[in-house]
Amino acid sequence: MAVTNHTVMVEFVLQGLSENPWLQGVFSALFLLLYLTALIGNGLIVMAICLNPGLHNPMHFFLTNLAILDIICTSTILPKLLENLVGQGSTISYGGCMSQLFFLTWILGAELLLLTVMAYDHYVAIFQPLHYHTLMSRPLCALLAGTVWAVSGVDSSVQIGLMAQLTFCGPKQIHHFLCEVPTLMLLACSSTYLNNIMVVIADVYFGVVNFLLTMLSYAFIIASILRIRSAEGKRRAFSTCPSHLLVVCLCYSTLIYTCFLPGSDSSTENGKVVAIMYTAVSPTLNPLIYTLHNKDVKVALRRVLPTFSK
Repeated sequence: MAVTNHTVMVEFVLQGLSENPWLQGVFSALFLLLYLTALIGNGLIVMAICLNPGLHNPMHFFLTNLAILDIICTSTILPKLLENLVGQGSTISYGGCMSQLFFLTWILGAELLLLTVMAYDHYVAIFQPLHYHTLMSRPLCALLAGTVWAVSGVDSSVQIGLMAQLTFCGPKQIHHFLCEVPTLMLLACSSTYLNNIMVVIADVYFGVVNFLLTMLSYAFIIASILRIRSAEGKRRAFSTCPSHLLVVCLCYSTLIYTCFLPGSDSSTENGKVVAIMYTAVSPTLNPLIYTLHNKDVKVALRRVLPTFSK
């Protein structure tokens, strides 16, 4: 009997990380710790910035958006992963898989765009310090942030719309612990030609174009800093850049590795490690990176939680 509707595939089976019960217990504890740390760390950053008027500036506004993206990213992936690790089943419904795919694609694309916007914000702050608040006005910052969310949302909607047109009539085993566009296309028994074209376009735009724009911003930043005569002036100008650069390197290193991942059996396991980096490790490290390199955020956190100063 021919399959004529993609809803025939009512659920998928996620491969998971390990079948060893002891390792599953270790992974459960590790990812629960990462999840709670990411939620608490990013939640505290959002709270500290929102409750402190002195941090209501473009840099911290974009940092708040990054923290919200990280909260959504971990909440999209880790609860289901934890459910599978504690033995509550390794299946995910068709609707659940599409929802996970939608939010993951949306958030990852938005994060790449936001890092580009944050690099531009650093450039304006260093290159035009006297006109910074005029050039990076509140309406413009709101427009930039809204564009980041909207553009990535449109891309995610297109990707999911195309995915929903595919017919899944083969094996339902997903060789991953989450739903991603490439892994799902491997299970389709209808043409994925248009899907592949859109994936390439999205990769070029969100990955290559934004990476080049970010690097261009930092090229101008470095050129501007080199024109500053005093060593103290150079240090002060560059003081806000290391945390953003570290986050950029962490984000794009996983992206580049994924793009150039060799097509072998071992690449499946390596792909899981990379996915763990951008869905669990990066969202956990980002608030720590920005807190350690941002004295204003440290002060704000001490005001929100007095125990931080003890």
